Formats: sequence, structure tokens, C-alpha cells
Amino acid sequence: MKQYLLAVHMIEGEVLPPEEEIQASYQATDAFNRELMASGNWVFAGGLLPPDTATVVRAQGGKVVTTDGPFAESKEQIGGFWVIQADDLDVALEIARRASEACRRPVEVRPFQHVPGTE
Repeated sequence: MKQYLLAVHMIEGEVLPPEEEIQASYQATDAFNRELMASGNWVFAGGLLPPDTATVVRAQGGKVVTTDGPFAESKEQIGGFWVIQADDLDVALEIARRASEACRRPVEVRPFQHVPGTE
């Protein structure tokens, strides 16, 4: 099976929904995660802290430079992700549809590069 990244997009500074909607989203996402595990599509998943907690590490000319904050100068950031395995893109897109319904956010689907000698 191929592996895909399902990236949940968040918009920095966006007004948060009411707490009951947030909790409902957490519960729906938890149920979705359990379904993924049971189906064998689950590889790994995680929610991320806000972009201002990020540190960028650059190795340049034998030196390491660290910078606080996200690398991308953008209001849209990745808020969480799943790594799944699926037979093909159509299956991955269907899983992403269910992920988006559960977390109530846009979900971007990207295939991982093929590594020769794996499968």
C-alpha cells in the first residue's frame, strides 16, 4: 500500500468556535482515529501546537542556526496530520473526506515518494 500525508490546515488568528463545537470535533476525530486503526489504514497521527512554538533549524556552512517561529510566513499553517496507508489515491481521498468531516477543517492529501525496495 502507498502512504499519504493528510495535513489539517489551520488559519492563524482565526476566531475559535464555541467550546462545545471544539469538544465535538475532538470526539469525532477520536472516533475517526479508532476507525482508521481498525481498518489497517492508520500509520501515525498527531496534533501540533500553534506555529509560534516552532523552531526552525538550518545547517549552513558547518554552522547550525536556529530561529524561533514557523518557517513559512503565512497565515495558513498545518495544525495536525495523519500518515495513512491506502491502496490508491481514490481511497486516500475518501479517508481525507472523513478526516475533514471529523476535524471540521480542510485536509490536504499528499502522497509520499516511493522508496525503491519497499512495498
